[in-house]
Amino acid sequence: MARPTPLGEYLRARRELTDPADAGLQVAGVRRTPGMRREEVATLAGISADYYLRLEQGRDRNPSPQVLEALARVFGLDAAATRYLLGLAGPQPVRRSRPRREVVPTGIRQLLDALNLPAFVESRMFDVLAANRLATALSPNIRAGENRLRSVFLDEAERDLLPDWEQAIGGMVAAFRASIGTDVDDPRIVRLVGELSLASEPFRRLWARHDVTALAGGPVRMLHPQVGMLELRREKLPIGDSGGQLLVIHHAEPGSETARSLALLGSLAATPGAAAPIEEQG
Repeated sequence: MARPTPLGEYLRARRELTDPADAGLQVAGVRRTPGMRREEVATLAGISADYYLRLEQGRDRNPSPQVLEALARVFGLDAAATRYLLGLAGPQPVRRSRPRREVVPTGIRQLLDALNLPAFVESRMFDVLAANRLATALSPNIRAGENRLRSVFLDEAERDLLPDWEQAIGGMVAAFRASIGTDVDDPRIVRLVGELSLASEPFRRLWARHDVTALAGGPVRMLHPQVGMLELRREKLPIGDSGGQLLVIHHAEPGSETARSLALLGSLAATPGAAAPIEEQG
C-alpha cells in the first residue's frame, strides 16, 4: 500500500472535520465516524469514489487543479487554505543540503532600533532573528535565538502572558502551516514539529487538524506582570527578498490606556534594575 502523502493527510483531515450539513448534505441518524464519507466528498466534487480514495492513500499524486479546487469547495476552504492545497500537489522545491543562514537586512535592523514600539523579525519557521529592547520587555522570549512556537506551547510564563491562549494557539499553528507551505519534510521543521508533538498535547491535537490560515496581523491581549492588561494590535509585514522573513510590530490605539502602558514599559526597559513588577497602589 502506498505511503500517505502530505496531500492525502490534508484531504483526510479536512474530510473528517467537515460537517456534512455544511456541505449541503441531509444526514439522518447517528454516524459512527466524524465528518463526511469519502463517497460523499467524491460525489460533491464530481469525481469517482475510487479516485478520491487513491488521493487520500497517496496512490495518485498528480490531481488536476480543477479537481483540487472542486475538493476545496466541498470542504469550504478559504483562499489561503485553497492555495495550500494546490501547493501540496505541485512540484516540491529542491532543498539545499545545508540550510542557508538567515540574515536580517541591515536596514531592517536599523528600523528595529529606531522604532519606539515592540518589534521583531521572525523567520518562516517562527524563529526570532532580531528584536528591539521593547519587544523583549513585552516578553523575555522575544529575543534572537528563540522560537515563537516553542515559547507559546512550552513556557508557562509565556502562556500566563496570553489570557486568550487557547484561541491564540489555534491561529498560530494554522499560520505556521501557511508559512512553511509544502516544506513539511524539511529536517528542521520535522525536528521542531516532533519536539512540540511529544511535549505538548495541545500542539499535537492542533497539528493533526491541518488547519491553514493566512499570515496576517490582528488584535492580541497580553497580561503583562509590570504594566497590566495590554490591548494591542499586531502587524506582520513581509520583508522583500528575505526568504519569508516577517517584521512583527505591536502597537496600541493612540491615546489609549495601553498606549500609556507601552510608554511606561519603554521607560522601565531603558532603566537599569527596573525589572520588578509594579505594586498596586492601595
